[in-house]
Amino acid sequence: MSEKRLEKLEMLVAEQEKTIEELSAGLAEQWKTVDLLQKKLDRLTERFLALEEQTAPDVPVTKPPHW
Repeated sequence: MSEKRLEKLEMLVAEQEKTIEELSAGLAEQWKTVDLLQKKLDRLTERFLALEEQTAPDVPVTKPPHW
């Protein structure tokens, strides 16, 4: 293998390693954001259900008149 070709391949590998590290860091950051948003959604869902229970009228379960 020629020295130039080997040098070119080494540079390519180095660039790819850098790109992989950057993508990995970006993905890790996105997972943190997704996890945070999921926790917020869970809390909001709990609050919404609690409010819905407080405001929903207690309607007795009866058969419709046509039964």
